[in-house]
Amino acid sequence: MKKVAIVMGSDSDLPVAEKAVNTLKDFGVPFEVHVFSAHRTPVEAKVFSEKAKENGFGVIIAIAGMAAHLAGAIAANTILPVIGIPVKSANLGGMEALLSTVQMPSGIPVATVAIDGGVNAALLALQILAVEDESISAKLSEKRKKDTATVLEKNKMIEEKYNK
Repeated sequence: MKKVAIVMGSDSDLPVAEKAVNTLKDFGVPFEVHVFSAHRTPVEAKVFSEKAKENGFGVIIAIAGMAAHLAGAIAANTILPVIGIPVKSANLGGMEALLSTVQMPSGIPVATVAIDGGVNAALLALQILAVEDESISAKLSEKRKKDTATVLEKNKMIEEKYNK
């Protein structure tokens, strides 16, 4: 089974990373978590990206705020799928990170999820791995069924309360 890499630009991104970590744990998918900055450790980020495929990774999740160059820097150095998570900031609420992450130049794609979207990044990583791993695919299908049942149960309770 391929691993998922979770790379943060700073340890301050850990609360967002933990959402992805917990989701991957729920699915039993192996992962590693690292801190590499596109600006403060560019050589280490580059080396990690270049060796990611041979080190058994299938997808990389890159988490960064503010200038948020990490996902693009990683994507520039690997052919693995890269999923960027822009992180909310105090100054601009994460819009600067969102725009930086989503506006990659042609030839260097980065999939981008919502600001602080750790759960969806992990689920997208799982969907990518599920293309070749039937066990992950089955678990994703089961999760969808459970999510549907949960919403329908809440709907039933609301209807009973308000639609008399």
